[in-house]
Amino acid sequence: MLLIQPNRRPSWQDLALAAAVWGLAWALMLGLDARLGLVNLALLPVLAAALASIWLPAWASMLASLLAVLAFNWAFVPPRGSFAVDVPQHGLLLLSMLALNWITAVLMARLSWQAAQAQLHARRAEQLRAFSEALRDSPEPLAQAPLLHEALAGLLDDAVLLMLLKDRLPAVNEPAAVQWQGAAPDADQRAGLWACLRQGSAFGPGTGRHEELQAWYLPLRGRRASHGAAWLRLPGNTAPDAQLRAHAQSLCDQLGLALERQATEQAAQRARDEASGQAMRNALLAAISHDYRTPLASIMGAASSLLDQDARLSPAQRERLAATIVDETEALSRLTDNGLQLARLDAPGVVLRMDWESAEEIVGAVLQRVRRRRGEAARRVRARLEPDLPLLRCDALLLTQLLDNLVDNALKYAPGSAIELLVRCASEGEQSFMVLAVRDRGPGVAPAWRERIFNVFQRGVELNRERPDGEERRGAGVGLAACRAIALAHGGRMSYRARSHGGASFECWLPLVAPPLMKDDEA
Repeated sequence: MLLIQPNRRPSWQDLALAAAVWGLAWALMLGLDARLGLVNLALLPVLAAALASIWLPAWASMLASLLAVLAFNWAFVPPRGSFAVDVPQHGLLLLSMLALNWITAVLMARLSWQAAQAQLHARRAEQLRAFSEALRDSPEPLAQAPLLHEALAGLLDDAVLLMLLKDRLPAVNEPAAVQWQGAAPDADQRAGLWACLRQGSAFGPGTGRHEELQAWYLPLRGRRASHGAAWLRLPGNTAPDAQLRAHAQSLCDQLGLALERQATEQAAQRARDEASGQAMRNALLAAISHDYRTPLASIMGAASSLLDQDARLSPAQRERLAATIVDETEALSRLTDNGLQLARLDAPGVVLRMDWESAEEIVGAVLQRVRRRRGEAARRVRARLEPDLPLLRCDALLLTQLLDNLVDNALKYAPGSAIELLVRCASEGEQSFMVLAVRDRGPGVAPAWRERIFNVFQRGVELNRERPDGEERRGAGVGLAACRAIALAHGGRMSYRARSHGGASFECWLPLVAPPLMKDDEA
């Protein structure tokens, strides 16, 4: 079956070109009338009909061919000046001319229609590709709703409405659950769009549902559900076009799939967050059960011995048991402080008690705490500070806790090594820093652990395996994590550096800021 585009209307330019072709053909026929025979002369209108069919629709070309054959009969077929025809001879010629012209007109119309369809399909494919790329590059598919609205409005040159779900489909039609794109909907449009969204089916002419409507209701379909709906008003004199509706549905489905993909990613992120939170809680419970149980057992044992056997204990034994209680209690206190600081600094909106502090005073406070807590072992700790260090804008209590944790780790993991607490200034680019480092000559940290040791609940088992005595040290894995949280809260960073001749250097880099200028009356 031949398909002809019935509604194509030629432009004035097309009519002019076709008229010029026919005019030229008639001029040639009149000019060659005395030189060519009737059959050869009849080829000229056939050629003119073929050329004019390029610019004329089929019906116009066929009408022009009919008039041309009649005129040819009047002007050139004997007897000239009449429509009388010698049926056996000239009748066949005229009918053949007319048949060839009409067949040519139909074929040319079909070729024109196929070319127009190919161009239309190419434009629609390009529109789908461009919209798909816009959705792919957008982290927020809802922000592309105006682009879909513009594309749908361009298909029919008429009004379009979009209703898009903000999140999940509510149990009842809640206005707050959707957002609109386009003019404010009336009650019928709102009810139709909600029905289209919930049923996930298209309504309107050509859809098999509510054919009496003068609009299309198209769902924004994902793979499992719809995430919105579109309303496209059909012009009154436009017949339903199945291909046009399929293209509009494809545009709607692209946004629906993008919205579903975003919802899936958000659900997966929520699941990961919940799993991470559960893993963190499990790790915290495991750390508490492991690291609180041992010192509590030591405290309980020492206290029970003092209570039950006090009369039989020597003063030295009582002093040793009391020291055990103090040491284990301090270990629990440090573990608790680190855990609390880590939780506080990780909370959003935390505010530090910042002031201008002297690095010498902070280091002095750290050495005092270490000597009081570690006794003889503290003799291995030495401090070295560059002269003329500037004041540091910081929370002194937090920095004291940071250095105390680093020194305590060095004493535990570098037995017998001298511990150096170094404070110096350094610069990177245009930024100046104060570097607070705790350095030792112990076994250092294995490469695989140099980034992980700053994560919470990372206990460094491999480090303990490398200890000469094979003893595993206690520690919940929150000390270095708390150090990093403190450094980050000050706008700095924590880093580990392996020393060139063996040993470890844990360094806290804090940015230096210029102190405020003092007023004359304050000076």
